[in-house]
Amino acid sequence: MPRILLTSGPTREYLDPVRYLTNASSGRMGAALAETAIDRDFEVVIVSGPVDIEYPPAARVVPVLTTEEMLDAAIAEFPTCDGVIGVAAPCDFRPVVFSDQKLKKQGNGLQLDLVETPDILAALGRSKREGQWIVSFALETDDPRNRAIEKLKRKRADLIVLNGPAAIDAVETSVELIGPEGETVAHSEGPKSDIARQIVDTVVKRFLPQDD
Repeated sequence: MPRILLTSGPTREYLDPVRYLTNASSGRMGAALAETAIDRDFEVVIVSGPVDIEYPPAARVVPVLTTEEMLDAAIAEFPTCDGVIGVAAPCDFRPVVFSDQKLKKQGNGLQLDLVETPDILAALGRSKREGQWIVSFALETDDPRNRAIEKLKRKRADLIVLNGPAAIDAVETSVELIGPEGETVAHSEGPKSDIARQIVDTVVKRFLPQDD
């Protein structure tokens, strides 16, 4: 039985005990991919940030909060998996300084110094062994296709799924699947459950051994 790792949902980067940076990722696409993969007889482990949706009971879920925690969990799970689909939307920046007390208004605003968080799929790409595969997601607002291809190469991914801001917390979306040479593998639009089937079907055809 093939074993697949999914990263899903957002991460949080805390400014103080009650405030944090994050995004509106819902985990819906991760849940749809997990459901489809399970239907195709995959063993599924999900490293997920905080979400309100429920994942399929047959999946093993590893809950995390921060991008660093998601990275550590993904690195721990990846060696025993055939591949990973990185559908999570990790927070790209974190505060340089965490205040252990709630930040208070002082009448002069607040200036934040931020640093970049680790690139989870790029780290997995550097460690992947022969036969393992990586599917990345790219949500872009400008020059989307070229940026997606650049991400695919930087992360050493084998396929990238390009979508836009309209996908966030939406039931339906539209995506382009792009291969390692920048070629369009497929276009898909509609409910996330349908798009999940398209992605998993592509994974099966491209990366898993086929019976003669």
